[in-house]
Amino acid sequence: MTRLSRIALAATLLWAATPVAAQRPAGRLADQRRPFGTLREQAVRQQRWLEARMQTVLPALMRSHGFDMWIVPMREYAEDPVFSSFVSPTTFAARRRTIYVMFDKCSASGRTDPGDGSCIERIALGGSSQGGVWQAMRSTLAVEAPVGGQQAELWGDEQWKLLKKVVDERNPRVIGINYSRTFAFSDGLTHGEYLGMTEALGDRWNARLKPAEELPLQFIASRVADEDAFYGEVMQLVWELIGGMYSSQVIVPGKTKTSDLVWWWRQRVNDLGLGTWFQPSIDVQRAGATEESLGSDPIIQRGDVLHCDVGITALGLNTDTQHMAYVLKPGEKAAPAGLQQALANGNTLQDIVMTEMQPGRSGNDILKAARAQMTTRGITGTVYSHPIGMHGHGAGPLVGLWDYQEGVPGRGDSKLIANMWYSIELQATTPVPEWNGQPVRMALEEDMVIGTDGTPRWVRAQQKQLWLVR
Repeated sequence: MTRLSRIALAATLLWAATPVAAQRPAGRLADQRRPFGTLREQAVRQQRWLEARMQTVLPALMRSHGFDMWIVPMREYAEDPVFSSFVSPTTFAARRRTIYVMFDKCSASGRTDPGDGSCIERIALGGSSQGGVWQAMRSTLAVEAPVGGQQAELWGDEQWKLLKKVVDERNPRVIGINYSRTFAFSDGLTHGEYLGMTEALGDRWNARLKPAEELPLQFIASRVADEDAFYGEVMQLVWELIGGMYSSQVIVPGKTKTSDLVWWWRQRVNDLGLGTWFQPSIDVQRAGATEESLGSDPIIQRGDVLHCDVGITALGLNTDTQHMAYVLKPGEKAAPAGLQQALANGNTLQDIVMTEMQPGRSGNDILKAARAQMTTRGITGTVYSHPIGMHGHGAGPLVGLWDYQEGVPGRGDSKLIANMWYSIELQATTPVPEWNGQPVRMALEEDMVIGTDGTPRWVRAQQKQLWLVR
Protein backbone atom coordinates (compact mmCIF):
# COMPACT_ATOMS: atom_id res chain seq x y z
CA MET A 1 0.00 0.00 0.00
CA THR A 2 1.39 3.42 -0.94
CA ARG A 3 1.87 6.15 1.64
CA LEU A 4 -0.94 8.22 0.06
CA SER A 5 -3.23 5.21 0.14
CA ARG A 6 -2.48 4.66 3.82
CA ILE A 7 -3.28 8.32 4.54
CA ALA A 8 -6.53 8.10 2.61
CA LEU A 9 -7.50 4.91 4.42
CA ALA A 10 -6.70 6.43 7.81
CA ALA A 11 -8.88 9.46 7.03
CA THR A 12 -11.73 7.17 5.97
CA LEU A 13 -11.45 5.11 9.16
CA LEU A 14 -11.39 8.23 11.31
CA TRP A 15 -14.81 9.34 10.17
CA ALA A 16 -16.23 5.86 9.76
CA ALA A 17 -15.48 5.36 13.45
CA THR A 18 -17.36 8.50 14.41
CA PRO A 19 -19.82 7.63 17.20
CA VAL A 20 -23.49 6.96 16.66
CA ALA A 21 -24.56 10.52 17.44
CA ALA A 22 -22.79 11.76 14.31
CA GLN A 23 -22.78 8.90 11.81
CA ARG A 24 -22.87 10.72 8.49
CA PRO A 25 -20.55 11.41 5.56
CA ALA A 26 -17.18 12.92 6.37
CA GLY A 27 -17.49 16.56 7.39
CA ARG A 28 -16.91 19.04 4.59
CA LEU A 29 -15.61 21.71 6.92
CA ALA A 30 -13.26 19.68 9.07
CA ASP A 31 -11.47 18.25 6.02
CA GLN A 32 -10.53 21.64 4.64
CA ARG A 33 -7.31 23.38 5.51
CA ARG A 34 -9.15 26.71 5.59
CA PRO A 35 -12.73 25.89 6.59
CA PHE A 36 -13.83 29.54 6.56
CA GLY A 37 -11.66 30.90 3.75
CA THR A 38 -8.49 32.93 3.75
CA LEU A 39 -7.82 35.63 6.33
CA ARG A 40 -8.60 38.22 3.69
CA GLU A 41 -11.95 36.63 2.89
CA GLN A 42 -12.75 36.38 6.58
CA ALA A 43 -11.94 40.07 7.09
CA VAL A 44 -14.33 41.10 4.32
CA ARG A 45 -17.15 39.21 6.04
CA GLN A 46 -16.28 40.64 9.46
CA GLN A 47 -16.29 44.16 8.02
CA ARG A 48 -19.84 43.63 6.76
CA TRP A 49 -20.87 42.56 10.25
CA LEU A 50 -19.36 45.74 11.71
CA GLU A 51 -21.16 47.97 9.23
CA ALA A 52 -24.49 46.22 9.83
CA ARG A 53 -24.12 46.51 13.62
CA MET A 54 -23.37 50.22 13.40
CA GLN A 55 -26.26 50.91 11.05
CA THR A 56 -28.96 48.84 12.76
CA VAL A 57 -28.01 47.91 16.32
CA LEU A 58 -26.38 51.12 17.54
CA PRO A 59 -29.24 53.61 16.81
CA ALA A 60 -31.88 51.42 18.45
CA LEU A 61 -29.81 50.81 21.58
CA MET A 62 -28.86 54.45 22.09
CA ARG A 63 -32.51 55.45 21.93
CA SER A 64 -33.79 52.61 24.06
CA HIS A 65 -31.38 53.61 26.83
CA GLY A 66 -31.98 57.35 26.47
CA PHE A 67 -28.58 58.60 25.25
CA ASP A 68 -28.17 61.05 22.42
CA MET A 69 -24.37 60.97 22.82
CA TRP A 70 -21.99 58.19 23.80
CA ILE A 71 -18.34 58.98 24.53
CA VAL A 72 -15.80 56.13 24.75
CA PRO A 73 -12.18 57.29 25.29
CA MET A 74 -9.23 54.91 25.55
CA ARG A 75 -5.50 54.62 25.10
CA GLU A 76 -3.35 52.13 23.28
CA TYR A 77 -3.24 48.82 25.21
CA ALA A 78 -5.82 50.10 27.69
CA GLU A 79 -8.76 49.61 25.36
CA ASP A 80 -12.36 49.67 26.50
CA PRO A 81 -14.01 46.20 26.26
CA VAL A 82 -16.33 47.61 23.59
CA PHE A 83 -13.33 48.44 21.38
CA SER A 84 -13.40 45.15 19.44
CA SER A 85 -17.06 45.82 18.59
CA PHE A 86 -16.15 49.24 17.16
CA VAL A 87 -13.29 48.42 14.82
CA SER A 88 -12.40 46.50 11.67
CA PRO A 89 -10.72 43.09 11.85
CA THR A 90 -7.51 44.75 10.66
CA THR A 91 -7.28 46.93 13.78
CA PHE A 92 -5.70 45.38 16.85
CA ALA A 93 -5.26 48.30 19.27
CA ALA A 94 -6.27 51.91 19.80
CA ARG A 95 -4.00 54.66 18.51
CA ARG A 96 -2.22 56.56 21.30
CA ARG A 97 -5.47 58.14 22.51
CA THR A 98 -8.67 57.44 20.60
CA ILE A 99 -12.00 58.94 21.64
CA TYR A 100 -15.08 57.46 19.99
CA VAL A 101 -18.06 59.81 19.93
CA MET A 102 -21.52 58.75 18.76
CA PHE A 103 -24.24 61.38 18.44
CA ASP A 104 -27.89 60.86 17.50
CA LYS A 105 -28.62 63.81 15.23
CA CYS A 106 -32.21 62.78 14.57
CA SER A 107 -33.14 62.33 18.21
CA ALA A 108 -31.56 65.65 19.15
CA SER A 109 -33.42 67.54 16.41
CA GLY A 110 -36.70 65.63 16.45
CA ARG A 111 -36.18 64.35 12.89
CA THR A 112 -37.61 61.07 11.66
CA ASP A 113 -35.04 58.31 11.42
CA PRO A 114 -34.80 56.99 7.83
CA GLY A 115 -33.56 53.67 9.24
CA ASP A 116 -30.29 53.54 7.32
CA GLY A 117 -27.99 54.41 10.23
CA SER A 118 -27.38 57.94 8.96
CA CYS A 119 -28.88 59.52 12.08
CA ILE A 120 -25.92 58.44 14.20
CA GLU A 121 -22.84 60.56 13.68
CA ARG A 122 -19.80 58.39 14.42
CA ILE A 123 -16.56 60.24 15.10
CA ALA A 124 -13.16 58.79 15.99
CA LEU A 125 -10.95 61.47 17.56
CA GLY A 126 -7.37 60.38 17.05
CA GLY A 127 -8.42 57.13 15.38
CA SER A 128 -8.95 55.91 11.83
CA SER A 129 -12.15 55.52 9.82
CA GLN A 130 -12.21 51.71 10.02
CA GLY A 131 -13.14 51.37 6.38
CA GLY A 132 -15.53 54.32 6.40
CA VAL A 133 -17.43 53.32 9.53
CA TRP A 134 -16.12 56.33 11.47
CA GLN A 135 -15.34 59.94 10.62
CA ALA A 136 -11.69 60.30 11.61
CA MET A 137 -10.70 63.59 13.26
CA ARG A 138 -7.40 64.55 14.86
CA SER A 139 -6.08 67.48 16.80
CA THR A 140 -2.68 68.41 15.40
CA LEU A 141 -0.14 70.44 17.29
CA ALA A 142 2.87 72.00 15.58
CA VAL A 143 6.19 71.61 17.34
CA GLU A 144 9.12 73.98 17.17
CA ALA A 145 11.41 71.38 15.55
CA PRO A 146 9.59 69.57 12.73
CA VAL A 147 10.36 65.86 12.50
CA GLY A 148 11.90 64.84 9.16
CA GLY A 149 10.93 68.17 7.64
CA GLN A 150 7.24 67.49 8.30
CA GLN A 151 4.97 68.92 10.92
CA ALA A 152 4.63 66.38 13.72
CA GLU A 153 1.20 65.25 14.91
CA LEU A 154 0.68 64.50 18.56
CA TRP A 155 -2.20 62.38 19.80
CA GLY A 156 -2.50 63.15 23.48
CA ASP A 157 -4.15 65.76 25.65
CA GLU A 158 -4.91 67.81 22.54
CA GLN A 159 -7.64 65.26 21.76
CA TRP A 160 -9.51 66.41 24.88
CA LYS A 161 -9.67 69.95 23.48
CA LEU A 162 -11.10 68.59 20.25
CA LEU A 163 -13.65 66.54 22.21
CA LYS A 164 -14.81 69.70 23.99
CA LYS A 165 -15.31 71.38 20.61
CA VAL A 166 -17.25 68.40 19.25
CA VAL A 167 -19.55 68.34 22.28
CA ASP A 168 -20.06 72.12 22.28
CA GLU A 169 -21.16 72.03 18.65
CA ARG A 170 -23.70 69.25 19.20
CA ASN A 171 -25.21 70.20 22.56
CA PRO A 172 -26.19 66.68 23.77
CA ARG A 173 -28.82 66.27 26.47
CA VAL A 174 -27.60 62.97 27.97
CA ILE A 175 -24.06 61.64 27.50
CA GLY A 176 -23.33 57.97 28.16
CA ILE A 177 -19.96 56.89 29.55
CA ASN A 178 -18.74 53.40 30.35
CA TYR A 179 -18.42 52.72 34.03
CA SER A 180 -20.07 50.06 36.15
CA ARG A 181 -19.43 48.28 39.42
CA THR A 182 -21.33 45.24 38.14
CA PHE A 183 -20.30 44.47 34.55
CA ALA A 184 -16.70 44.41 33.37
CA PHE A 185 -17.90 44.97 29.79
CA SER A 186 -19.42 48.30 30.86
CA ASP A 187 -16.51 49.48 32.99
CA GLY A 188 -13.96 50.39 30.33
CA LEU A 189 -13.47 54.05 31.25
CA THR A 190 -10.19 54.16 33.13
CA HIS A 191 -9.69 56.61 35.98
CA GLY A 192 -7.02 58.51 34.04
CA GLU A 193 -9.26 58.95 31.00
CA TYR A 194 -12.16 60.00 33.21
CA LEU A 195 -10.04 62.71 34.81
CA GLY A 196 -8.80 63.96 31.44
CA MET A 197 -12.28 64.00 29.95
CA THR A 198 -14.04 65.73 32.83
CA GLU A 199 -11.29 68.34 33.15
CA ALA A 200 -11.66 69.18 29.46
CA LEU A 201 -15.48 69.15 29.31
CA GLY A 202 -16.12 71.31 32.36
CA ASP A 203 -19.08 71.52 34.69
CA ARG A 204 -21.75 72.12 32.04
CA TRP A 205 -21.16 68.84 30.20
CA ASN A 206 -20.03 66.85 33.23
CA ALA A 207 -23.48 67.34 34.71
CA ARG A 208 -24.90 65.46 31.73
CA LEU A 209 -22.63 62.40 32.03
CA LYS A 210 -24.49 59.23 32.95
CA PRO A 211 -23.27 55.63 33.32
CA ALA A 212 -24.28 53.77 30.17
CA GLU A 213 -23.92 50.25 31.69
CA GLU A 214 -26.55 48.37 29.61
CA LEU A 215 -25.62 50.19 26.37
CA PRO A 216 -22.10 48.75 25.91
CA LEU A 217 -23.25 45.45 27.40
CA GLN A 218 -26.01 45.00 24.84
CA PHE A 219 -24.04 46.45 21.94
CA ILE A 220 -21.31 43.86 22.47
CA ALA A 221 -23.90 41.10 22.89
CA SER A 222 -26.05 41.89 19.84
CA ARG A 223 -25.42 39.84 16.72
CA VAL A 224 -26.53 40.42 13.12
CA ALA A 225 -28.12 37.98 10.68
CA ASP A 226 -25.03 36.85 8.78
CA GLU A 227 -23.21 36.19 12.06
CA ASP A 228 -26.01 33.76 12.93
CA ALA A 229 -25.57 32.02 9.59
CA PHE A 230 -21.81 31.78 10.09
CA TYR A 231 -22.21 30.48 13.64
CA GLY A 232 -24.10 27.51 12.27
CA GLU A 233 -21.06 26.67 10.13
CA VAL A 234 -18.77 26.98 13.14
CA MET A 235 -20.91 24.67 15.27
CA GLN A 236 -21.01 22.10 12.48
CA LEU A 237 -17.22 22.09 12.57
CA VAL A 238 -17.19 21.79 16.38
CA TRP A 239 -19.39 18.68 16.24
CA GLU A 240 -17.21 17.13 13.54
CA LEU A 241 -14.07 17.77 15.58
CA ILE A 242 -15.65 16.24 18.68
CA GLY A 243 -16.62 13.20 16.61
CA GLY A 244 -13.04 12.87 15.45
CA MET A 245 -11.69 13.15 18.98
CA TYR A 246 -14.17 10.63 20.41
CA SER A 247 -13.08 7.92 17.99
CA SER A 248 -10.96 4.78 18.00
CA GLN A 249 -8.49 6.55 15.72
CA VAL A 250 -7.64 8.93 18.58
CA ILE A 251 -8.53 6.91 21.69
CA VAL A 252 -6.80 3.59 22.37
CA PRO A 253 -8.23 2.21 25.64
CA GLY A 254 -5.50 1.31 28.06
CA LYS A 255 -3.01 3.71 26.45
CA THR A 256 -4.58 7.11 25.75
CA LYS A 257 -4.57 9.66 28.57
CA THR A 258 -7.03 12.51 28.93
CA SER A 259 -4.19 14.98 28.32
CA ASP A 260 -3.63 13.35 24.91
CA LEU A 261 -7.15 14.39 23.91
CA VAL A 262 -6.61 17.92 25.24
CA TRP A 263 -3.57 18.37 23.01
CA TRP A 264 -5.20 16.58 20.08
CA TRP A 265 -7.90 19.25 20.19
CA ARG A 266 -5.46 22.13 20.51
CA GLN A 267 -3.34 20.86 17.63
CA ARG A 268 -6.29 20.05 15.33
CA VAL A 269 -7.83 23.47 15.83
CA ASN A 270 -4.48 25.14 15.25
CA ASP A 271 -3.92 23.12 12.06
CA LEU A 272 -7.22 24.51 10.73
CA GLY A 273 -5.94 28.06 11.23
CA LEU A 274 -8.31 28.68 14.14
CA GLY A 275 -7.85 29.34 17.84
CA THR A 276 -9.49 28.74 21.18
CA TRP A 277 -10.24 31.05 24.08
CA PHE A 278 -9.55 28.48 26.84
CA GLN A 279 -7.56 25.32 27.45
CA PRO A 280 -9.87 22.38 26.69
CA SER A 281 -10.47 19.75 29.34
CA ILE A 282 -11.31 16.05 29.35
CA ASP A 283 -12.40 14.08 32.40
CA VAL A 284 -13.41 10.52 33.17
CA GLN A 285 -16.09 8.82 35.25
CA ARG A 286 -15.65 5.10 35.92
CA ALA A 287 -17.76 2.52 37.70
CA GLY A 288 -16.45 1.98 41.22
CA ALA A 289 -13.90 4.79 40.98
CA THR A 290 -13.78 8.21 42.61
CA GLU A 291 -12.35 11.39 41.16
CA GLU A 292 -9.47 11.13 43.60
CA SER A 293 -8.65 7.53 42.67
CA LEU A 294 -8.66 8.36 38.96
CA GLY A 295 -6.10 11.13 39.38
CA SER A 296 -5.57 14.26 37.32
CA ASP A 297 -4.60 12.56 34.03
CA PRO A 298 -6.12 9.07 33.94
CA ILE A 299 -5.61 6.51 31.20
CA ILE A 300 -8.91 5.93 29.41
CA GLN A 301 -10.32 2.41 29.82
CA ARG A 302 -13.22 0.50 28.28
CA GLY A 303 -16.46 1.22 30.12
CA ASP A 304 -15.45 4.81 30.92
CA VAL A 305 -17.73 7.81 30.55
CA LEU A 306 -15.86 10.74 29.01
CA HIS A 307 -16.65 14.43 29.23
CA CYS A 308 -15.10 17.21 27.16
CA ASP A 309 -15.23 20.99 27.48
CA VAL A 310 -13.98 22.49 24.22
CA GLY A 311 -14.22 25.67 22.21
CA ILE A 312 -12.90 27.35 19.10
CA THR A 313 -12.49 30.96 17.99
CA ALA A 314 -13.26 31.88 14.39
CA LEU A 315 -13.68 35.36 12.85
CA GLY A 316 -13.66 36.87 16.33
CA LEU A 317 -16.52 34.66 17.56
CA ASN A 318 -16.29 31.93 20.18
CA THR A 319 -17.95 28.60 20.86
CA ASP A 320 -18.29 26.62 24.09
CA THR A 321 -19.37 22.97 23.99
CA GLN A 322 -19.49 20.06 26.43
CA HIS A 323 -20.34 16.58 25.18
CA MET A 324 -20.35 13.12 26.75
CA ALA A 325 -19.01 9.83 25.38
CA TYR A 326 -18.91 6.17 26.36
CA VAL A 327 -16.05 3.77 25.63
CA LEU A 328 -17.65 0.48 24.62
CA LYS A 329 -16.64 -2.73 26.33
CA PRO A 330 -15.94 -5.83 24.20
CA GLY A 331 -19.21 -7.14 22.77
CA GLU A 332 -21.16 -3.95 23.54
CA LYS A 333 -22.95 -2.14 20.75
CA ALA A 334 -24.51 0.58 22.89
CA ALA A 335 -24.05 2.30 26.22
CA PRO A 336 -25.87 0.85 29.25
CA ALA A 337 -29.48 1.97 29.53
CA GLY A 338 -28.78 3.77 32.80
CA LEU A 339 -26.21 6.01 31.12
CA GLN A 340 -28.59 6.75 28.29
CA GLN A 341 -31.24 7.75 30.81
CA ALA A 342 -28.73 9.99 32.57
CA LEU A 343 -28.10 11.81 29.28
CA ALA A 344 -31.86 12.06 28.69
CA ASN A 345 -32.23 13.76 32.09
CA GLY A 346 -29.58 16.27 31.04
CA ASN A 347 -31.46 16.87 27.79
CA THR A 348 -34.66 17.51 29.75
CA LEU A 349 -32.90 20.10 31.87
CA GLN A 350 -31.58 21.74 28.69
CA ASP A 351 -35.15 21.89 27.35
CA ILE A 352 -36.35 23.47 30.59
CA VAL A 353 -33.74 26.22 30.48
CA MET A 354 -34.31 26.87 26.78
CA THR A 355 -38.03 27.33 27.33
CA GLU A 356 -37.34 30.02 29.94
CA MET A 357 -34.86 31.97 27.75
CA GLN A 358 -37.11 34.83 26.68
CA PRO A 359 -36.16 38.48 25.99
CA GLY A 360 -37.09 40.87 28.77
CA ARG A 361 -36.48 38.34 31.54
CA SER A 362 -33.53 38.60 33.89
CA GLY A 363 -31.02 35.84 34.30
CA ASN A 364 -32.12 35.37 37.91
CA ASP A 365 -35.77 35.02 36.90
CA ILE A 366 -34.86 32.38 34.33
CA LEU A 367 -32.73 30.50 36.86
CA LYS A 368 -35.48 30.47 39.47
CA ALA A 369 -38.12 29.25 37.03
CA ALA A 370 -35.82 26.60 35.54
CA ARG A 371 -34.84 25.24 38.93
CA ALA A 372 -38.48 25.04 39.99
CA GLN A 373 -39.28 22.96 36.90
CA MET A 374 -36.18 20.84 37.49
CA THR A 375 -37.38 19.99 40.99
CA THR A 376 -40.89 19.20 39.75
CA ARG A 377 -39.43 16.82 37.15
CA GLY A 378 -37.34 15.06 39.79
CA ILE A 379 -33.98 16.00 38.26
CA THR A 380 -30.92 16.68 40.38
CA GLY A 381 -28.80 19.27 38.64
CA THR A 382 -27.10 22.65 38.47
CA VAL A 383 -27.55 25.49 35.95
CA TYR A 384 -24.71 27.87 35.11
CA SER A 385 -25.36 29.32 31.65
CA HIS A 386 -23.72 32.39 30.16
CA PRO A 387 -23.75 34.67 27.11
CA ILE A 388 -21.26 33.98 24.33
CA GLY A 389 -20.13 35.66 21.13
CA MET A 390 -17.24 38.07 20.79
CA HIS A 391 -16.14 36.84 24.22
CA GLY A 392 -16.35 33.30 25.54
CA HIS A 393 -17.98 34.36 28.79
CA GLY A 394 -19.84 37.10 27.00
CA ALA A 395 -21.69 40.31 27.70
CA GLY A 396 -25.13 39.95 29.26
CA PRO A 397 -26.93 38.39 32.21
CA LEU A 398 -25.72 35.25 33.89
CA VAL A 399 -28.19 32.41 34.39
CA GLY A 400 -26.67 31.00 37.56
CA LEU A 401 -23.14 30.09 38.55
CA TRP A 402 -22.23 26.64 39.80
CA ASP A 403 -21.95 28.02 43.36
CA TYR A 404 -24.79 30.59 43.00
CA GLN A 405 -27.93 28.54 42.46
CA GLU A 406 -30.25 31.00 44.19
CA GLY A 407 -29.33 33.81 41.80
CA VAL A 408 -26.34 35.98 40.95
CA PRO A 409 -26.62 39.49 42.47
CA GLY A 410 -26.08 42.20 39.90
CA ARG A 411 -24.83 40.14 37.00
CA GLY A 412 -27.96 38.00 37.04
CA ASP A 413 -30.33 40.98 37.24
CA SER A 414 -29.68 42.20 33.69
CA LYS A 415 -32.24 41.17 31.08
CA LEU A 416 -32.02 39.12 27.91
CA ILE A 417 -32.47 40.82 24.55
CA ALA A 418 -33.17 39.57 21.04
CA ASN A 419 -30.19 38.72 18.81
CA MET A 420 -28.17 37.48 21.78
CA TRP A 421 -26.26 34.19 21.93
CA TYR A 422 -25.97 31.89 24.94
CA SER A 423 -24.14 28.78 26.05
CA ILE A 424 -26.69 26.68 27.88
CA GLU A 425 -24.32 25.11 30.41
CA LEU A 426 -25.56 22.75 33.11
CA GLN A 427 -25.29 19.31 34.64
CA ALA A 428 -27.71 16.60 35.71
CA THR A 429 -26.62 13.82 38.07
CA THR A 430 -28.40 10.44 37.90
CA PRO A 431 -27.83 7.14 39.78
CA VAL A 432 -27.00 4.43 37.23
CA PRO A 433 -28.26 0.90 38.02
CA GLU A 434 -25.56 -0.78 35.95
CA TRP A 435 -22.98 1.01 38.12
CA ASN A 436 -24.63 -0.19 41.38
CA GLY A 437 -26.46 3.12 41.77
CA GLN A 438 -23.31 5.23 41.43
CA PRO A 439 -24.26 8.79 40.45
CA VAL A 440 -23.10 9.81 36.97
CA ARG A 441 -22.83 13.48 36.08
CA MET A 442 -23.88 14.48 32.58
CA ALA A 443 -22.32 17.93 32.10
CA LEU A 444 -23.66 19.41 28.87
CA GLU A 445 -23.11 22.69 27.11
CA GLU A 446 -24.61 23.77 23.81
CA ASP A 447 -24.73 27.15 22.13
CA MET A 448 -28.06 28.73 21.26
CA VAL A 449 -29.46 31.88 19.66
CA ILE A 450 -32.26 34.17 20.75
CA GLY A 451 -33.66 35.22 17.38
CA THR A 452 -34.82 38.62 16.19
CA ASP A 453 -38.38 37.57 17.04
CA GLY A 454 -37.29 36.48 20.52
CA THR A 455 -37.53 32.76 19.80
CA PRO A 456 -34.72 30.68 21.33
CA ARG A 457 -33.18 27.92 19.20
CA TRP A 458 -30.12 25.70 19.21
CA VAL A 459 -27.39 26.77 16.83
CA ARG A 460 -27.05 23.15 15.75
CA ALA A 461 -28.76 20.66 18.07
CA GLN A 462 -28.62 18.96 21.45
CA GLN A 463 -26.43 15.94 22.02
CA LYS A 464 -29.19 13.33 22.40
CA GLN A 465 -26.99 10.25 22.08
CA LEU A 466 -23.70 9.48 23.75
CA TRP A 467 -20.73 9.47 21.43
CA LEU A 468 -19.50 5.87 21.26
CA VAL A 469 -15.84 5.01 21.14
CA ARG A 470 -15.69 1.56 19.53
